[in-house]
Amino acid sequence: MTSQPDRKALTRAAFAAAAVLTVVTVAGAAPGAGAAPASPAGTPKLKLIAASKAVTLDRWEGEPGVYLDLGTYVTVDGAPLELNVTRRSYKDPVVARQILRNGTHTTSRTLPAGLVKDFSGLPGFLEVSVKNAAGQEVTRSKGTFCPNNASGRLRPDAPATSHYPESCSTNPFTLGSVWGVEKGWAANSSTVDYDKPVDLPVGEYTAKVSVAKKYRDLFGIPDDHPTIKVTVRQTGDGGSGGGTSGGGTTGGGTAGQRAASPSAPSALSDPHAQHSQHSMGAGHAGHHFGPRGADAPTPGALSHALDARGLAHHLGDGLGHTDGSRVAPALRADGRRPTGRAGVPANVPKPDLRSLPAWDIAVTDGEDGDVPGKDYLAFSANVWNAGPAPLVVDGFRKPGADLMDAYQYFYDAHGKQVGYAPTGTMEWDPRIGHEHWHFTDFASYRLLSADRTRQVRSGKEAFCLANTDAIDYTVRNANWHPYNTDLSTACGQQNSISVREVLDVGSGDTYTQYRPGQSFDISDLPNGTYYIEVKANPAHRLQETDLKNNVSLRKVVLGGTPGARTVQVPPYDLVDAP
Repeated sequence: MTSQPDRKALTRAAFAAAAVLTVVTVAGAAPGAGAAPASPAGTPKLKLIAASKAVTLDRWEGEPGVYLDLGTYVTVDGAPLELNVTRRSYKDPVVARQILRNGTHTTSRTLPAGLVKDFSGLPGFLEVSVKNAAGQEVTRSKGTFCPNNASGRLRPDAPATSHYPESCSTNPFTLGSVWGVEKGWAANSSTVDYDKPVDLPVGEYTAKVSVAKKYRDLFGIPDDHPTIKVTVRQTGDGGSGGGTSGGGTTGGGTAGQRAASPSAPSALSDPHAQHSQHSMGAGHAGHHFGPRGADAPTPGALSHALDARGLAHHLGDGLGHTDGSRVAPALRADGRRPTGRAGVPANVPKPDLRSLPAWDIAVTDGEDGDVPGKDYLAFSANVWNAGPAPLVVDGFRKPGADLMDAYQYFYDAHGKQVGYAPTGTMEWDPRIGHEHWHFTDFASYRLLSADRTRQVRSGKEAFCLANTDAIDYTVRNANWHPYNTDLSTACGQQNSISVREVLDVGSGDTYTQYRPGQSFDISDLPNGTYYIEVKANPAHRLQETDLKNNVSLRKVVLGGTPGARTVQVPPYDLVDAP
């Protein structure tokens, strides 16, 4: 994709009555990556534990508080914990179903309506009370539990690896997720909100943690209240250390991108990997990037989790936690460019590229080279692959050439390559924050008139493909453990001779249009209604199963005066994500 700024929820009155669950029979295995291990009991046993009796939290100089990384876990035994979370369309609410397996017999029960409203996890799951040395409660909070948070085995006879996805999606237009914890594993449940640190002065505290009653009743969780001694210490504004000590963990928030793979323990090893959501700097206060913005962070525009003061230790995937910003290993292109006649069998599986409506929409004054004093309409855009086959594109470079020749590959049901087709070029982008190979003609953006008949602004960029967002992991052949989740691993170096870029089934690639030439210059546009059009595969260079679902539109209403333009973004059906 192109270059951009950075890479990469319930009130329940009368809940007891609502907790009567619908049980239905499910035919076959769960969608996605296959069935969970069978269990004679079929019903998981959940328990809240604390890994350590004491943790030390660093209060970084200049930061408004600390992050409650308390090292609590939800253990699962007896059977896997598995939840399928879906919505039929953006006009329908999110529905969560627990999958129960008893040998070869599989059933599901539907969780109470309204319990789960998005795909970031179970809201209000964890309750935390913190008291000072005098026994006075100084803060009380609730936290969302993503079962896909970093987890680990409780004992050596548990499954060696987890087949469940490694993050919970925070993309507002996600359609389907699978959450799970293997039998004999534990998932981190620390209440960390990277945008809402807790204002605890340096000192000694006691934290008491519990699972909310509605979830204890729903899943049969014991009413345990682990207590953790908390030491808050002052820390300078540099260094890469920090986090917790004394046996505590570091992190555990939700994930909009990807979680760590065993071969890539942390996103901190490469600045391109730091693509978590964050607030912009001066001039853009309070605005949030999407999960994939620029190809590298924009200096001076990062929040506490990423900024140059050394606070990036709050971000990434490490021992005991994940925020989803995984640096997964890259895939390698074939050793040589394809030979023989290009061709694609008629019945070969192909990808199905679809665009999501734009979100994260805001008026900015431009950045990194845009014209000062002008007004720009910036937004996030995502193109995802509904399958049933991955999009695989290899680029091959002739010695000394500035372009690579790009080819799309096709595979049969057994993974054997059965065809290929030329599909344009890849180009090296030398701009700061990019510096890798971009595939051309992957998507385009237009700002349309109120009647959608006239194009008033357009944008078209080259892109480096990466699996930044889990959009629907319930579609057929969805890959719950994609590679190429990060620009730093997916897009090659200046001296690369070949590159492989992949958009896996179920995943999408989000770009936030904040770089020069990407956002729309609206300085001279009249106030009124417009539509942001996101179009996948605009030149039809890529072969896919359906070209009729490549376009999405998002309504925006421009107002204000030059230098102080405003934008209103009406909800998109039930999705209120401006």
